[in-house]
Amino acid sequence: MSKLLTRAAGTVAVALLATGLSPASATTQATAAAPSGNRSLATVLTSDGNRFDRNAHDYDVTTEAVLAVLEAKPDSAVGVLADGSQPLTAFVPTDRAFRRLVHALTGKWVRSERHVFEAVAGLGIDTVEQVLLYHVVPGSTIDRRAALASDGARLTTAAGPTVTVDVRRSPRRVVLLDRDPNAYNPRIVRFDLNRGNKQIAHAVNRVLRPADL
Repeated sequence: MSKLLTRAAGTVAVALLATGLSPASATTQATAAAPSGNRSLATVLTSDGNRFDRNAHDYDVTTEAVLAVLEAKPDSAVGVLADGSQPLTAFVPTDRAFRRLVHALTGKWVRSERHVFEAVAGLGIDTVEQVLLYHVVPGSTIDRRAALASDGARLTTAAGPTVTVDVRRSPRRVVLLDRDPNAYNPRIVRFDLNRGNKQIAHAVNRVLRPADL
């Protein structure tokens, strides 16, 4: 696993060029003071032993999806998550978020995280890659404070399409508007994973959809 992430980090610059992205690709720059840490989000995601469990609030399905894409496509732009020197903001779906997606697509509730992952992987590696990239905003380290001050910001994702930040006041929360107008929009449920590093993440309770499903 560590060799896979290292190889991905080594090819991330090529992958970003291949997708036509630049470090300043966010439509609206909503950054706080630049952090200095270089710990990657891939390191954070795999720090719990990289195994499925019964905790619906962590990120095992996301972790396995990232590793599956990099195994199949080592030069994928998803590899940016393994290069802590590259600033980015990621919106990381919880395991429950992926379970909700599988239910929305199949009409069935899948119990185990492993079976949820298998259902997601069944969409095809290219689809999984695009979904993951739609959760990544390269070039910007957007922390909680910046997010709450960014109502209406349109963030260009690594997949290309934008995500719009919708800050709601009562109760105060951050909702993300994706490309599927018929689905519930994801909400940030935990802020500032990997705080102090150039790569930061926020947990979301639903999967962002890059297209109308």
